[in-house]
Amino acid sequence: MKITSVTASPLLVPYTSTYHWAQGVINGAEVLLITIETDAGITGYGECIATPNLAAVRGFVEQAGALCLGADPFDNAGLMATAYQVLFQALATCSAPRFAGQILAGLEMALWDVMGKAAGRPVHQLLGGAVRDHIQYFGFAMGDTPEEVATAARDLAGQGIETIYIKVGHGDAYDLAATRLVREAIGPDRRLRVDANEKWTPIRARRMIAEMAKFGVEMVEQPTPCDSLAALTQVQRSSPVAIGADQVNFTPEDVFRTVTAGAGDLIVLGLHETGGITRFVKAGRIAEAAGVDICLHGLYETGITTCAAHQAAAVLPNLDDANQYMNHFLKWDIISAPDLTLQNGALPVNTRPGLGFELDLDAVARAAELWVSEQTG
Repeated sequence: MKITSVTASPLLVPYTSTYHWAQGVINGAEVLLITIETDAGITGYGECIATPNLAAVRGFVEQAGALCLGADPFDNAGLMATAYQVLFQALATCSAPRFAGQILAGLEMALWDVMGKAAGRPVHQLLGGAVRDHIQYFGFAMGDTPEEVATAARDLAGQGIETIYIKVGHGDAYDLAATRLVREAIGPDRRLRVDANEKWTPIRARRMIAEMAKFGVEMVEQPTPCDSLAALTQVQRSSPVAIGADQVNFTPEDVFRTVTAGAGDLIVLGLHETGGITRFVKAGRIAEAAGVDICLHGLYETGITTCAAHQAAAVLPNLDDANQYMNHFLKWDIISAPDLTLQNGALPVNTRPGLGFELDLDAVARAAELWVSEQTG
């Protein structure tokens, strides 16, 4: 079996409402749909995050895809190594593993999709087999104001979701009001996590975490800037609340440094950081050896990434029991199956071949048209 074509198609899927976080606002998932065709008639799909500039990301993806033409999809790891060497090392660009992860993730996902379909097996079986029968997710509450966030949190708790997650880092008054109101909305028994998205210094983090601990917060994610692992380590060592290490981790090597430093009680990581499934699982194994759990991270993605991450997460013994879930922000998805609606905060492990989804071609066309309209008007 040989790869005959690789295409990268720009899409935009809108959100139901504006996504607010400490670094800004986002109105939809802008992605590149990666399609790999083979001479065996098998087609694989993946997706790349298209930010900050779709044309730039697309250029790199197309260059990497050209390197795959005529190759066997089962040479996945070697193809990714070659693409990294050619794109980021051979021309004196040198090491760029974080950006490379964003470029190569969708291509690597699509190769896994082809491999699984060719074998007639879900990808998790090609990775050694699932160690669980479902994946658990937290409820991500969003809103313009603390009151709106609390209302969303109440709704999610009403759906049977046990862990609620909110964004903070908007200013002390907002952050404490949101945390207090969410705790009141969800009651004393449900778990509550907050994410400051790098907005706090160590001294501010100590103060804010001490205040939030009064509301039963169980974890604070990436309170300090990602450029300093030392700052995160300092906060973790004095924190009365567990610390999640997110933006300090992109590569397996980053995870090794984080767990060695003792900088996080939990590693938050996704496929678009690592560059796909293979390196995500590798990073998970490193954390497992250190006795640290991995929490799936979500970005501005569609059900394609959800299904791909789901396959990789199924094989990790140290997967967290409250992972990030982004699909409920989408007005509509570009996959028609499986149903990704959470049931009591969980999804069953997907046993369909490949990454386990069916692409909705009508929805893809709609997302392509929306992307074009956004560029022209």
